[in-house]
Amino acid sequence: MRINYKKLNEFAKEPTSGSKYAAGIDLYAATDEPLLVLPRSTAKVSTGIAVDLPLGTFGAIFARSGIAPKRGLRPANCVGVIDADYRGPVIVAIHNDTDQIQTIEPQERIAQLVVIPYFQIDLNEVDTLSETVRGTAGFGDSGRF
Repeated sequence: MRINYKKLNEFAKEPTSGSKYAAGIDLYAATDEPLLVLPRSTAKVSTGIAVDLPLGTFGAIFARSGIAPKRGLRPANCVGVIDADYRGPVIVAIHNDTDQIQTIEPQERIAQLVVIPYFQIDLNEVDTLSETVRGTAGFGDSGRF
């Protein structure tokens, strides 16, 4: 699948793939100077790009394994969503889970983008739903740990 993207500023870097079969492409901080992310705080970091996703897909922004467990930096909303009709800048809200200031260097890899297909749905209100063995059991009621 080919995804068109546009650089929006001079600091934007082309997204890259870590390997031939990597599910996500790495996104980079589009800045010319280090950005500080204060402890237990969130900073919005622009990637300096916009994407043209195919209809029927969305872009999911996930943490990179290189900075999430090692440095305590992750997307603030855990998984960001880019809708197929959005053409604005891809911005990653980075949250610092640590008690120390973390620094994002210029053009550092900050997150990964995975393009995922989805079903477009029409909601239909009904009086009853189909029956299942599980029924309404939830939040640990499956009997498995």
